[in-house]
Amino acid sequence: MTGADIIAKLPYQKPFLFVDELLEVHENGIRGTYTFDASSDFYRGHFKDNPVTPGVILTETMAQIGLVCFGIYLINKLGDNLDGVEIALTSSEMDFFKPVFPGEKVFVKSKKKYFRFHKLKCQVDMYNEKNELVCRGEIAGMLAEKTD
Repeated sequence: MTGADIIAKLPYQKPFLFVDELLEVHENGIRGTYTFDASSDFYRGHFKDNPVTPGVILTETMAQIGLVCFGIYLINKLGDNLDGVEIALTSSEMDFFKPVFPGEKVFVKSKKKYFRFHKLKCQVDMYNEKNELVCRGEIAGMLAEKTD
């Protein structure tokens, strides 16, 4: 399963898709990138004279790459088919260290802590282009086949 295959299975679309590319994916982790579009609506009010990416958007980016993309890969590796994916984020705990500005590219690295019964818990780090740690935390969630 390629990075493009995984991204195609995501249940998101622009403007709420925060995955540009998956650089690496294997049984124990995943790495991916996203560049924040300077014209994104949330920058108009956060903050009006000095826009920065909201922490909730950084967390969402980390969850999309580090949990959902990784979970799709792991579930596919088990041989389970998820044509439609439902995600339930069960917990997230983040620490923020540096701001991310409009137009910045970030790199997300996720390492599996455990994966059982489609529940995935990961240690996820985000870095900027200078390889400075932007934020770090644990994210956990459940991935299931979409029911009608």
